Amino acid sequence: MYDYLIVGAGLFGSIFACEANKRGKKCMVIDKREHIGGNIYTEKIEDINVHKYGAHIFHTNNKEVWEYVNQFADFNRYTNSPVARYKNEVYNLPFNMNTFNKLWGIFTPEEAKQKIQEELKEVNIKEPKNLEEQAIKLIGKTIYEKLVKGYTEKQWGMKATELPSFIIKRLPVRFTYDNNYFNSEYQGIPKGGYTQIIEKMLYGIDVKLNYNYFEHKDELYNIAEKIIFTGPIDQYYDYCFGELQYRSVRFETEVLNMENYQGNAVVNYTEYEVPYTRIIEHKHFEFGTQPKTVISKEYSDKWDKNKEPYYPINNEKNNNLYTKYKQLSDKDEKVIFGGRLGQYKYYDMDKVIEEALNCVRNEIDE
Repeated sequence: MYDYLIVGAGLFGSIFACEANKRGKKCMVIDKREHIGGNIYTEKIEDINVHKYGAHIFHTNNKEVWEYVNQFADFNRYTNSPVARYKNEVYNLPFNMNTFNKLWGIFTPEEAKQKIQEELKEVNIKEPKNLEEQAIKLIGKTIYEKLVKGYTEKQWGMKATELPSFIIKRLPVRFTYDNNYFNSEYQGIPKGGYTQIIEKMLYGIDVKLNYNYFEHKDELYNIAEKIIFTGPIDQYYDYCFGELQYRSVRFETEVLNMENYQGNAVVNYTEYEVPYTRIIEHKHFEFGTQPKTVISKEYSDKWDKNKEPYYPINNEKNNNLYTKYKQLSDKDEKVIFGGRLGQYKYYDMDKVIEEALNCVRNEIDE
């Protein structure tokens, strides 16, 4: 008999298990995958820590979260500075003075603001009817067509004119020559990858992998006083109100017999004709000097139940549907839902840690 059955060995579930275990609670963690770590899992290939489920760059302004995660690994000084490739042109992201200089040949913030204002006057969009109009209203036609349009259409699998305007409420525009994408006070990558963090969190706790909760639901339901569930909330309730929607992602990873493929950890491909959204070169996350390199081409993908759900589609229809499941879960005294799937919300890693620690406080400490 356990105090808690934790479904999912990702960041939320592992933190809860770790903290509950410290407080003398007996926990079992299960995961349907063959490895711990969820989507932050890193695997060593050619002595390079490969982010198997896409680039995970830790950043936060929360000192408590930063100190918490640093218990489990030493972090390097990596700063996320992605670049965007459009045809044979390369631009810095987020949109900053380096971007504007390359686009228009201007040098000062005043010139950049003037150029953007000129473009905004030309379009004269009062009430944006779709994402395209919203984006053009925010940053003008040049930036939109080169750096937003194709990438967004690949990401969502729809034309920008068919997407609702609320998806892009704002676009980051900086009038400095700073390429730091996040601008968070604390930022870095764990030296040696993320998997070690989860291994340390789960040390001494019973863990079962390749073990699907739904295939063993009857036997698992009563082995613990409570269940911490980090899978899809709609699946837990057997889709009784209908299915929540997601976008998925797939990766094509290959080892290349060269030291350096693209010179940066992340390069976005913003033209629609290139099928992948970005290429990740994993060694650059840890300033690697290995003789070979590993790259992953990332493709945005239509989701179905056989694919991994990555990004919740938080439109009005899905949010209303989630509200019904949330109301059902609020009455359920046996189960606590956590993480991006359990709470149908896209979380950065630091927010997952905040949520998990708050869950422990509310559940065990109070």
